[in-house]
Amino acid sequence: MPRLFGTDGVRGLANQDITVELAVSLAQAASVVLGKGRFADGRRASGRRPIGVIARDPRVSGEFLAAAVAAGFASSGVDVLDAGIIPTPAAAFLIADIGADFGVVISASHNPAADNGIKFFAAGGTKLPDEVEDRIEDALGQQKLAPTGVEVGRIRRFADAEDRYIVHLMSTLPHRLDGLHVVLDCANGAASGISPEVFTLAGARVTVVGADPDGYNINDGVGSTHLDQLAAAVLEHGADVGIAHDGDADRCLAVDHLGRVVDGDQIMAILALSMKERGLLKDDTLVATVMSNLGLSVAMAEHGITLLQTAVGDRYVLEALNEKKLSLGGEQSGHVIMSDFATTGDGILTGLHLLSEIARTGRSLAELASVMTVYPQIMVNVTGVDHHGLRSDETIAAAVKAAEDRLGAGGRVLLRPSGTEPLVRVMVEAEQQAVADEIAHSLAAVVRERLPL
Repeated sequence: MPRLFGTDGVRGLANQDITVELAVSLAQAASVVLGKGRFADGRRASGRRPIGVIARDPRVSGEFLAAAVAAGFASSGVDVLDAGIIPTPAAAFLIADIGADFGVVISASHNPAADNGIKFFAAGGTKLPDEVEDRIEDALGQQKLAPTGVEVGRIRRFADAEDRYIVHLMSTLPHRLDGLHVVLDCANGAASGISPEVFTLAGARVTVVGADPDGYNINDGVGSTHLDQLAAAVLEHGADVGIAHDGDADRCLAVDHLGRVVDGDQIMAILALSMKERGLLKDDTLVATVMSNLGLSVAMAEHGITLLQTAVGDRYVLEALNEKKLSLGGEQSGHVIMSDFATTGDGILTGLHLLSEIARTGRSLAELASVMTVYPQIMVNVTGVDHHGLRSDETIAAAVKAAEDRLGAGGRVLLRPSGTEPLVRVMVEAEQQAVADEIAHSLAAVVRERLPL
């Protein structure tokens, strides 16, 4: 059987793949695994019941799925604090801030409204390693906790969840944003209420798009995967910068005053240089994934910063940050982790610190982003293939080797199976876009021929 957990929790079509029954069962299984040490023979082993935080984004299916997770927790003897609609990084912060035992965010991030997902956080607000997710999956078929009487969990509203998170964000701000005009695209998602308030408190003049969630319009033509509307709004209003979040606000992408996209790699380059200058970049090292643009590696080397690369997925970046005790990492997609302040990617936090650097230096985002030359890149998604044979197929390996030889030091090839969708991603970087396009489509054809379903 394929693994239930992907690179970011369990995700799929709500009420078909992600059902009420699955949500209840996952919550009950997680209570067994993550509450270990709190329970003995189904009863409390300590002075209190475990505490679990639940949060969600605004998509309509989150209403019944959050209720199902709450039922699974409470029926397992877990006291539930329901934080309602807040960003994923807010939930992670709150779990750590109140000393909760674990938590769940109901969200499918940048996916369409019909999808949803369930992602767990451990004590301290950290994402779960693969082995713990596997233990939860294994526990699905095992006996559940079934306390009775006073041992049953309670479900309460987490009344000051937003306020705690906003105070935290403001406490991290290195420089006020007075005088800056920012357009915020909240993806009709979880940041729609909090992000405009925070940037306003920080001193910026704020114009908002994509901040009217109705349960169905999350990520619909807006947010970090649809930047055209943001770019147009920046130009229309003559703003200094645009900031885009995704549905659960753990991403941040930007648009400069000319309407040009500034991606996660460029944002990390700007923050890394700023932090190094201020003595805050631990070991002068930035953590990024193998999907980051080759230009990031070149730029960091030119400025004496080591680039440590990991597998794709912000939790792998976080693992490296924790293991090496480093302070900055992230992904091209806009997941940026500032580990001095957060345990996961935080789009609002990232945007605040990016604008803070603009305010501190008096330089435009376009000027700051010019530190990195973005190499032409193409990503081809090859669908309808069996990706399990990708690593072992000698013909594919030979085609990749030939492509790498042709590109030399001026390019890069990466083939990998998606962690969230049934496809193989073919990524090629080169000094000329036409060359990257040609090689990528050629490799995609090889993959399609060699790995038919």
